[in-house]
Amino acid sequence: MIITNTLLMTLQEILDTIDGRLVTGNGNGIPAPGLNGTTGGVSSNGFNLAFASDLMSDVLTLSNDNVVLLTGLATLQTIRTAEMADINCIIFVRNKRVSPEMVELANESGIELIECRYSMFKTSGLLYQAGLGPVY
Repeated sequence: MIITNTLLMTLQEILDTIDGRLVTGNGNGIPAPGLNGTTGGVSSNGFNLAFASDLMSDVLTLSNDNVVLLTGLATLQTIRTAEMADINCIIFVRNKRVSPEMVELANESGIELIECRYSMFKTSGLLYQAGLGPVY
């Protein structure tokens, strides 16, 4: 199945859609600089796909660009997995909170972290309704 009618959403549009709280970056949708001095690039261009999983081995199978990861797994492993999968934005659902160590690692990697109080199901539905497409 090919998804053709997805929209490119900015980080701010995602935050507004899910009533999320940005915990990394500068709050203007510009990611913190990565280790290599880049801004990550994807956030400033936007996102058009989302993937929801608490299973990081599934996340490692992704090969798409401009993907937002939704998960309830608030651990350093999630940040490291996102970095390996070239994912620049993670939304932590179910009111999960990120630790200072996670924020530090995400800033070093140029990854945006968002906290969201909604369930994974509701967050996925809101983002889909707003135009983000599924990876599969």
